[in-house]
Amino acid sequence: MEKMISSCGLDCATCDAYIATKNDDNAMRSRVAKEWSARYESPIKPEDINCSGCREAGAKFDWCHRCPIRTCVIDRAYETCAECGDLPCEHNSGLYQAVPEALKNLKDLR
Repeated sequence: MEKMISSCGLDCATCDAYIATKNDDNAMRSRVAKEWSARYESPIKPEDINCSGCREAGAKFDWCHRCPIRTCVIDRAYETCAECGDLPCEHNSGLYQAVPEALKNLKDLR
């Protein structure tokens, strides 16, 4: 499977929201909404599970519109954090501690 790297370095191609959207899989949307609602202690409905990828045209998961990392990348007219000389920074260092693969994906883009 080819990687689809988001602004922050996550691989959208492996994200359950992206997979459910791509496959138009309502059962998966329901499962993901339930799991993410519990994990993030926030009500997420199955119809919220729609995303074409952070950097792609089309549907976005609700968080994408509020994501400080994505906002920073867009404000700087970058494609990803890989273009930034401040990588990692205060916007994304917590993510990279939790998901080191995201930082590796960005370094691989350089």
